[in-house]
Amino acid sequence: MLLLHLSDVDEAGWAEKFRAALAPYPVVRRDDAYDPKDVRYIFVWKPKADAFDGLDNLKAVLSLGAGVDALLKHPNLPDAPIVRFVDYDLTRRMSDYVVANVTMHQRLYSRFQADQAARRWGQFYPPAARQTAVGIMGMGVLGQDAAQCLLALGFEVRCWSRTQKPVQGVEAFAGAGEFDAFLGGTDILVNLLPLTPDTAGILNSDTFSKLRRGGLDGGPVLVNPARGGHQREADIVKALGDGTLGAASLDVFEVEPLPADSPLWDIANCYITPHIAAISNEEAGVSYYAAIIKAHEAGKPLINVVDRSRGY
Repeated sequence: MLLLHLSDVDEAGWAEKFRAALAPYPVVRRDDAYDPKDVRYIFVWKPKADAFDGLDNLKAVLSLGAGVDALLKHPNLPDAPIVRFVDYDLTRRMSDYVVANVTMHQRLYSRFQADQAARRWGQFYPPAARQTAVGIMGMGVLGQDAAQCLLALGFEVRCWSRTQKPVQGVEAFAGAGEFDAFLGGTDILVNLLPLTPDTAGILNSDTFSKLRRGGLDGGPVLVNPARGGHQREADIVKALGDGTLGAASLDVFEVEPLPADSPLWDIANCYITPHIAAISNEEAGVSYYAAIIKAHEAGKPLINVVDRSRGY
């Protein structure tokens, strides 16, 4: 039996599609009548405190999100494999966000937006993509796809991750010992890291101060569509104000929704979107997890299982 425990999304819609994809395999929602001991898989998003109560025969926890940091903090998370959502549509949506914001900043949108407001005709020419170094933090599925998209547009791409992950055409850095060298050659910093105790708060004043100066008019840029826990927003406000950062694109925040009194709202060179960079599509999610359940019931191993020691 598959149990759906989804908050803040259309649980009924997901259930209908799962029943069609898995029939005659039983699929139930939280409010349905069922015996918890019959549940073999639970599909979750923002699970409540009692989500796993009585699920003594659970084979796997299936996460609606690509990131599982919040799920790993659940006080009653069972000792069962956790499978994360890996999907081409979600990945490409994230790359779309990254490319849109990187190219916006490479073309110096903030400068020309200010010129327009001042009715000022200033023909300052932006650098070419090949003259702009984009540094991607995190080289999992999302990071690698974003890197390939940026390479195709001619950008210089560099990456930093926990361990060395060579990607053709990308200058790779790894570990704490190479972090400063990575930052020192980066004009536009893109964060696609998983949120772990080691990466929490990594987007801070110290990090920003080590980015390359002189590459982009106005200063280096931050793009963060990963997790709000990665950033220290007070440091971002300060960096945007004193020129340490020339601009920032933020899709995630320490507190969501972003409070109305956050100073980020009023900063002209801070571009805010409400955590919409990439979404988990129902059709893609059902197809992905239905195939996983069928394969696992047939005796095949689970795929994309989270390493709890790493947090992703």
